[in-house]
Amino acid sequence: MTQTTEAPAAEGSEARGRRRIHRAWFVAAVTFVTIIGAAAFRSLPGLLIDPLHEEFGWSRGTIGAAVSVNLALYGLTAPFAAALMDRFGIRRIVAIALTVIAIGSGLTYWMTAAWQLLLCWGLLVGLGSGSMALAFAATVTNRWFTERRGLVTGILTAASASGQLIFLPVLSWMVEEHDWRPAAVTVALAALAVVPFVWLLLRDHPADVGLKPYGAEEFVPKPAPATGAARRAVTVLFRAARTGPFWLLAGTFAICGASTNGLVQTHFVPAAHDHHMPVQAAASLLAVIGVFDVVGTIASGWFTDRYEARRLLAVYYALRGVSLLFLPMLLAPEVRPPMIFFIVFYGLDWVATVPPTVALCREHYGEDSAIVFGWVLASHQVGAALVAFLGGVARDVFGSYDVVWYASGALCAAAALMALVIRRRPAPAPAPA
Repeated sequence: MTQTTEAPAAEGSEARGRRRIHRAWFVAAVTFVTIIGAAAFRSLPGLLIDPLHEEFGWSRGTIGAAVSVNLALYGLTAPFAAALMDRFGIRRIVAIALTVIAIGSGLTYWMTAAWQLLLCWGLLVGLGSGSMALAFAATVTNRWFTERRGLVTGILTAASASGQLIFLPVLSWMVEEHDWRPAAVTVALAALAVVPFVWLLLRDHPADVGLKPYGAEEFVPKPAPATGAARRAVTVLFRAARTGPFWLLAGTFAICGASTNGLVQTHFVPAAHDHHMPVQAAASLLAVIGVFDVVGTIASGWFTDRYEARRLLAVYYALRGVSLLFLPMLLAPEVRPPMIFFIVFYGLDWVATVPPTVALCREHYGEDSAIVFGWVLASHQVGAALVAFLGGVARDVFGSYDVVWYASGALCAAAALMALVIRRRPAPAPAPA
């Protein structure tokens, strides 16, 4: 009965929607802005390694450990957050997550001990940002779109890079000219500023406003809230873990995280500073990565709608590995054309891996794909966490980051081979006449 009464309303809304932009695009826009707010804090870690080391005398390994906790929780929280969104709704979970990010970032203003860094920067912000991870983008895409899913995934993935683009130059200027504390407060305020937009504009499902998903032929009723969110997340994990594609996707995405968030985002600025490049210049290069990341990720989404996802992944990882092998030769006191070429190239490839990875999760795991992608994202962040920590340790032990760049390049080559091994799911047999 519920479906028959809602469907006419949906048809009326769809008729009016022919004269207007579909509501799904507004939901995607709010999601984009929300992820930008969450990305603000992730712009900060690489800028704070040297200031915290100088002020408190903490080793880079200690600071890297806090970054590792943050990155690991960012991934491990994601599948549970996706399940909680099915239980309590997207809007509530996202608003709470942004508030937790703001609290964690704001409390760092008063920290004086390393354990406080682990608590605020690692635990609180890790939990909050994990609830705002790419599993959130996958949930929105799966619910609101049946067409253009690859493109929308690329746009929402690019939001993280856009946050870096917007905040990184401002935060680097604050750290250089004032102190790291105003930068932490700025991040807290940015996260809080997004909360009203989420609460007022974000909707959990097209049925909430009497619409079909974008591109759908039929009205889709809103499913009943899924109880036992944690149990469902674990059950989906065990079910997916029995399949080969899950481990290949998790392995490739772990290497993706190691070579982006864990390595370049965390250690590029201090590595460039080791070669006497000014901090603001190095931070500006990371911001340029953010510019081209937007272009590359949206283009990757467009490609994913048209080409085989596993082959795209193999190309992306192979090109990334080659570029990392050349990076140690490009670091210098001033920014030279080869470094600019690397930054543009790496930016285009930064998270271009996300749309094809989401597409492969959707292909193999159907309705559970958002939660499965949450677990795949967890592996991404575990890889990032390991390299964030080990990169700091390598710098303390060897006095440079060179060994980390070379090792990451080799890992990317392995990821390219793993992507090619992922089998295609057979098309379902046609129903008998």
